[in-house]
Parts: sequence; structure tokens; C-alpha cells
Amino acid sequence: QVQLVESGGGLVQPGGSLRLSCAASGSGYGINDMGWYRQAPGKERELVARITIGGSPSYANSVKGRFTVSRDNAKNTVYLQMNSLKPEDTAVYYCNAAAVHFATYRRNEYWGQGTQVTVFS
Repeated sequence: QVQLVESGGGLVQPGGSLRLSCAASGSGYGINDMGWYRQAPGKERELVARITIGGSPSYANSVKGRFTVSRDNAKNTVYLQMNSLKPEDTAVYYCNAAAVHFATYRRNEYWGQGTQVTVFS
């Protein structure tokens, strides 16, 4: 199994910044794409940003130019730098990782426990 541990959520005023981190661990697995999703109350979970193992990022239109996703492959860690935060960014943010088992080559998706981000005025 792969475990994802998130950190960095919290309260911030509009225009502020937060940085989320997510560390993946799991013996016998190789971590591939990683990313961030979010879910606001009453809404479905949506993609925020993803980054390939090669470092190519992709973003939801709503966060382009404000959020930056990055990763440290040596640490199996993905980051989300969130700038110019807006009240509509308020949600629980979930880390996601695709991992391949070295022995079986089976690919699975794994999720973190979620971290709350609240942007209030």
C-alpha cells in the first residue's frame, strides 16, 4: 500500500498564500503522476493540478496563474503553492498519486486524508 501524508492547510485572507505538501511512501511501489484535487461543501471533487513524473504540470482553468504544482522525486513529495487565494478556493484539498507495484506492474491510485483550506474575508 501507498500512504500519502498531507500538510500545510489552514486559514488565510483573500489574496494570501498557502503551500501544501504531500509525501508518499510505500515499500515496493514506484510513484508516477501526483496531483491535487479539492472538494467544496455540496460540490463534487475536482482536479486542481497534476504533475507527471517528468515534471510536466497541468492545471484547472480556475487556478492557472495563481497556483503552482511541483515535486521532489527523491522525496516522493508533491507541493502546491497557492497564491492570490480567493474565497471560492475554500475546500478540502486531497493529494493523489498513481503508483505502480514493482513486482506485479499493477497501477493504482491513492488518496491522502485531505487538508482544509479556508479563505475568509
